[in-house]
Amino acid sequence: MMRIKYFSSIVLCSFLLYACTGSSGIVPNQSPVMILAHAEKELQRGGFKKAILQLTTFNANYPLSQYYDQVQLDLVYAYYKNNNFSLALETIDHFLRLYPDHLNLDYIMYMRGLIYMEKDNNPIQTFFGIDRSDRDPIHRLSAFNSFSQMLHNYPNSQYAIDARKRLIFLKECQAKYELSVAEFYDKRRAYIAVVNRVDKMLIDYPDSNATHQALHLMENAYRQLHLNAQADRIAKIIATNPV
Repeated sequence: MMRIKYFSSIVLCSFLLYACTGSSGIVPNQSPVMILAHAEKELQRGGFKKAILQLTTFNANYPLSQYYDQVQLDLVYAYYKNNNFSLALETIDHFLRLYPDHLNLDYIMYMRGLIYMEKDNNPIQTFFGIDRSDRDPIHRLSAFNSFSQMLHNYPNSQYAIDARKRLIFLKECQAKYELSVAEFYDKRRAYIAVVNRVDKMLIDYPDSNATHQALHLMENAYRQLHLNAQADRIAKIIATNPV
């Protein structure tokens, strides 16, 4: 995962002083460059809790610093890596209010997408191979919208390739969710609802495997509604588009 680098020449000059501090890396009345040096050191070594402490200390003591925007970028990353997703999103919102035209908005949008993907994830269910496609898709849709916005505004961003791969994955996940809804309606013999749901899938996710599976539900729904001409049309689509 790439992270924004900043003021490297200044920070590197301060690393030699790092060993003179306590275990938290913070000493009273230290300079802003020293705080950032300690934070950078912790980020590099994976000490995200300590980095967060140092970066929030910087925010409190130096709100008008020339490095303030860069500190917010590192805070977003540190919160994300420390699984503080709500705080990461709050920091992103704060950043966007302060810097609506910042050069690193592509990074912020990309990180917002990653965070929402993690909020949609359940590590325990993933470990046991449980399909979560039928769960509430609110975070998944937020991730999809974040990546889509980033690619629309910054198609040549260094994060664009990964964002496109994630969009493909999210599309398939969302199509599976729509399929689970169509199956729910089918079990309850709500055939008009089945047709409407699958029709929407054909518009939003035409190339998805889940959409192809949903066509069988649509064909059956039309037959149950005695709309055989429409059912035959769907049957031909299924036959000419084997998985």
